[in-house]
Amino acid sequence: MREPQPIDYAAVFQALPGMVALLTPELVYVDVNDDFEQLAGRPRDQLLGRYIFDVFPENPNDPAAAGMRETRESMLRVVATGERDTMAVLRYDIEDSLRPGQWQVHFWSPVNAPVLGPDGKVSLVVHRVEEVTELLRDLGTRTDSDRSAVLEAELYTRARELQGVNERLRKAHAHEREVALALQAAMMPTPRHRGPHQAALRYQPAIGGLNVCGDWYDLVDLPGDRMAVAVGDVVGHGLAAACAMGQLHSALSAATRLADGPAQALEALDMYAGSVDGAEAATVATTFVDWHEHTITYSCAGHPPPAVLHSDGTVSFLDQATDPPIDARPDHVTRPQARAPFTEGDTLVLYTDGLIERRTEDIDTSLGRLADCLARHRQTAPEALADALLADLLPSTGNTDDTALVVVSL
Repeated sequence: MREPQPIDYAAVFQALPGMVALLTPELVYVDVNDDFEQLAGRPRDQLLGRYIFDVFPENPNDPAAAGMRETRESMLRVVATGERDTMAVLRYDIEDSLRPGQWQVHFWSPVNAPVLGPDGKVSLVVHRVEEVTELLRDLGTRTDSDRSAVLEAELYTRARELQGVNERLRKAHAHEREVALALQAAMMPTPRHRGPHQAALRYQPAIGGLNVCGDWYDLVDLPGDRMAVAVGDVVGHGLAAACAMGQLHSALSAATRLADGPAQALEALDMYAGSVDGAEAATVATTFVDWHEHTITYSCAGHPPPAVLHSDGTVSFLDQATDPPIDARPDHVTRPQARAPFTEGDTLVLYTDGLIERRTEDIDTSLGRLADCLARHRQTAPEALADALLADLLPSTGNTDDTALVVVSL
């Protein structure tokens, strides 16, 4: 079998069909391919190192021109969100480099995409443009020349309307995300100390708008030297998930104060969830920590098991009381609970699946990676340990599911 030859990616880039450019997050050209030079009518030495809109300004002769503004907004969205942005067909006139003051009409279909660096932030913007000017004109001339301008204008108008709809949807989605995050932040408890016992709390939203605002955590002081610690995950995303999350969070927090144990608290949540839209198949893990007895009583409803990092560096998972998710059964069934001992100096870790799960691996592999990470940081205090878990376990390109995390010193 022949050894694969190294690929000259610079040559591949230059040979790409269509106009392709690479820009910094400040929108300065760092490279362009051959088609970009040819179709844009600018040689490389007039492009590299220059701000894109200094090279291609808006046509001052057209008061309605918006190609530059919309392209800039699209690129800045890519830089801000780390997500690809596909634009509708737009008109973008270019000044003739040989005849200053003469502007050529162009219709372009642009796509702007991020290139992420090792830190997960956007390091480059790929600007790819399909030149569709001749296509639009050809569609018009296939019937008769008199209709060419009319059809061209009609196609352009429909494209502009689509761009406007996309922009309104984008703004509505951004507002919904902002409201959902604010609601979630208002529901979450603040970090606390219980004597010598410290609790570190983290919530990491997903990148963009995917699966955001369904995760939550809670800490409840109980009579005696006890505290309840829980995490949960609501199916769905956006404002609807945040609303369902808020109701389940409050209901479990109340039930925990009256229940004899975590299983009974989850059974009460089962009965309440039937009246909450969006609560179906929510997952929860809840623990009752008793420092006097040095025990953790726990129950999990379809949720990944809590972990205990022992002072000797070993890790055990609380997986002896697992059951289906909330409101998954038509009839009431008693939920299981189990008890595990701990020693002073151990650490309890509860988390949602966004921290560990990957689509390409099974849950045992995911839990093994979590255990390895905990063992590496076994001498770390809760606040620093929470930061280390997020840094080590979440993808460098950004998590596609939100993540809740609670770390409690025992």
